[in-house]
Amino acid sequence: MAQALQEAVRPEATPGVRRLDERTATLQRRLVLAVTIIPFVGFVWAVVTWWGSGLSVVDAVIAGGFYLFTGFGITVGFHRYFTHGSFETNRFLRGTLAIAGSMAVQGPVIKWVADHRRHHAFSDQEGDPHSPHLEDGPGVKGVVKGLWHAHMGWLFSDEQTSPRRWAPDLLKDPVIMKIDRLFPLWLVLTFALPPAVGWAVTGTLAGALTAGLWGSLVRVFMLHHVTWSINSICHFYGKRPFKGDDHSTNNWLLSLVSLGESWHNNHHAFPTAARHGIGRFQFDLTGAFIGFLEKVGAARRVKRVNPKQLAAKSS
Repeated sequence: MAQALQEAVRPEATPGVRRLDERTATLQRRLVLAVTIIPFVGFVWAVVTWWGSGLSVVDAVIAGGFYLFTGFGITVGFHRYFTHGSFETNRFLRGTLAIAGSMAVQGPVIKWVADHRRHHAFSDQEGDPHSPHLEDGPGVKGVVKGLWHAHMGWLFSDEQTSPRRWAPDLLKDPVIMKIDRLFPLWLVLTFALPPAVGWAVTGTLAGALTAGLWGSLVRVFMLHHVTWSINSICHFYGKRPFKGDDHSTNNWLLSLVSLGESWHNNHHAFPTAARHGIGRFQFDLTGAFIGFLEKVGAARRVKRVNPKQLAAKSS
């Protein structure tokens, strides 16, 4: 796996990219629009109802539980495990992480990994799929245009990253391939399970509806924009303790809701490290969770930043 990762992110190589035909590109744009607008409508609806009646403990627990499950699916699974090989694990947890990440509604696992490996190989340079620094435009208009592209505008592009070029290791795994092909099923489950749990706990239709509102729509909306903020905000605003060729930053304001992903400058300095929050008071719940998995024997060969590496990057 390590060799495949190294080959897939070699920066001097030309990125594998293809363009969708017009019909497929139009369908993709409509699907992306649907999965961004529907959770947003749910978020607005939730705010309106919360103003009048508040958020119940049941709904808060369901929403929080699914946020952590699908959020760790992205941060532990899609990002630190599948993309960067920050640790090794057993087949059961490997499959569970792939399913959990798929339920975050950010695309199938192989596509997500391919896009992110390409991002690291060409970070903030030509070839990066979602850099905020490659859009043309003067002054504030150019900044806004770049941030929009990095945040979610790139999702509407007809440019597609080639999995054969950027995720060949995953294409060879029949289990991951099957989970990837079953992405529509995970979409159904991620929206259906919270109301089902709400119904089971409260025994009422109202309980199912509010659990679906908070645990499905609001949860997906929040996780979408938190993840997208790493692409946009964390390549524009924040501190840069490690200087490199890109504009990645650390942003402490996002560290809690992003489960530690917003220590993004640290991550670009040490991309394979399992823990991104490497400084004092740098909260990284994902790194802590991987540490827990290691203690119970579910994660092994966990990669960490050693003092020699830290000194070399700091000089």
